[in-house]
Amino acid sequence: MKRLIIISLTIIMFFIKNSAMSNNQEIFYDLEIKSINGEIIKLKDYRDKVVLIVNTASYCGFTKQYEDLQELWDKYKSKGLIVLGVPSDSFNQEKKTNNEVQEFCEFNFNINFPLTTITDVKGKNAHEIFKWAENNFGKSAIPKWNFHKILINREGNVEETYASFTNPTSNKIINKIEEIL
Repeated sequence: MKRLIIISLTIIMFFIKNSAMSNNQEIFYDLEIKSINGEIIKLKDYRDKVVLIVNTASYCGFTKQYEDLQELWDKYKSKGLIVLGVPSDSFNQEKKTNNEVQEFCEFNFNINFPLTTITDVKGKNAHEIFKWAENNFGKSAIPKWNFHKILINREGNVEETYASFTNPTSNKIINKIEEIL
């Protein structure tokens, strides 16, 4: 009888622990990512801001979108927009080192918005930001190609996602950014 009680209590404790854990879901502001310089970017520092996360690549046909991302950053950063470039070789179109990416971005596009280290954006090795976005918004948050865009609102939720061919300065994106700023 005593053994049955112990087994029952153990099973009950297991279920109580799991239900408590499921209520403690990670939020956008809990996440971190390394900057291209190796410093930690704490997304809690972006609380109450609108964040446009874009997986980038130096050798992609969409690479000219860097110019438009910089234009968005220049125009809206004072109003609370963060453009976060996430260089990725998930589609085999990125340079080999962070230094090469940084030099390429600065020399060719005069980029001064935040960039991360080269990061996986899809699959089992995807960075937690992209896993979080998929879990909270669905499959449309998974980058299908370079220059996929994920727009995070001031509450830290995925507001919208945009395919690679949607230009950062398109009316579709600008109207949504202005709406949620």
